[in-house]
Amino acid sequence: MDVVVHAAGVMTLAPLVDTDLDALDRMHRTNIRGTFVVDQQAARRLREGGAIINFSSSVLSLSLPGYSAYAATKGAVEAMTLILARELRGRDITVNAVAPGPTATDLFLKGKDEEAVERIAAQAPLERLGTPKDIAEVISFLAGPARWVNGQVVRANGGIV
Repeated sequence: MDVVVHAAGVMTLAPLVDTDLDALDRMHRTNIRGTFVVDQQAARRLREGGAIINFSSSVLSLSLPGYSAYAATKGAVEAMTLILARELRGRDITVNAVAPGPTATDLFLKGKDEEAVERIAAQAPLERLGTPKDIAEVISFLAGPARWVNGQVVRANGGIV
């Protein structure tokens, strides 16, 4: 194998005090345990010169109310990514994460009305939601020519800080 991209993720939003533990467990299993297992198997199988790319989220740096459980899982993904990059020293395998901002996908759009989507889109200096193509371009860069980018989290979010 040359490249492994792990993009599976689930998100349930609620204030921490109201977060259902079953929802937390589901996010943990998918977002943390899923990344751990995929990365473990990728590290065992990737050829020299390969790349592992995980998905985090720009919500991690935004500290938005209602995102505590989801952001916690993505914080774990970022920690695994950075540590695995160092653990694979000497194998010429890069390990990075992409942290999309608001992107027009089912995961983002689910449960949001048109007004909320427009308000969030306007926050970015580019004044729009990201597209799957925007994120794919970052993945392509990390999977191909970006051999000197390693142990990084690329926040592909249109400039939302």
